[in-house]
Amino acid sequence: MAQEVATIAGGCFWCTEAVYQNLKGVQSVESGYIGGDKADPTYEEVCTGRTGHAEAIRITYDADVISYADLLDIHFATHDPTTLNRQGNDVGTQYRSAIFPHDAVQEADAKAAIARAQADQSNPIVTTIEPMAPWYPAEDYHQKYWERVGDRNPYCMAVIPPKLQKLQKKFAERIVA
Repeated sequence: MAQEVATIAGGCFWCTEAVYQNLKGVQSVESGYIGGDKADPTYEEVCTGRTGHAEAIRITYDADVISYADLLDIHFATHDPTTLNRQGNDVGTQYRSAIFPHDAVQEADAKAAIARAQADQSNPIVTTIEPMAPWYPAEDYHQKYWERVGDRNPYCMAVIPPKLQKLQKKFAERIVA
């Protein structure tokens, strides 16, 4: 087993996490904060947009089952990478579309994924490739949010099912049955 880690941001981490939880080869998905200036930020601090952090997810996966390129292709297919600092009604730098490569190979793969994804977009992709930075896990109540309580949250019910439909339509063979 070739265990690797990917770190991406694509809006609300509850919504991003839900996309990756049931993929073949994904061992864990953790919501957290990355790319900001404050050590150990809280959710409330990140939500102000003043810490510089992105709501992000850290995916631990078996690279023999699912590739980093596949994870990035899923990322681009399940969020809008053409809106700067915004996903739907979520506005602010904390909701930016970003990739945080763990090494030079991931950085090259991220550039290639952006080029692949651009072919499917009429507007320019604004997803940033940002340097690896300290990772701060989000508070426990954010972890596995969709799985635990998302179906009782109107926001999640509006945002997550369309993402999961896109996932199902384009990547059905990657989903755990």
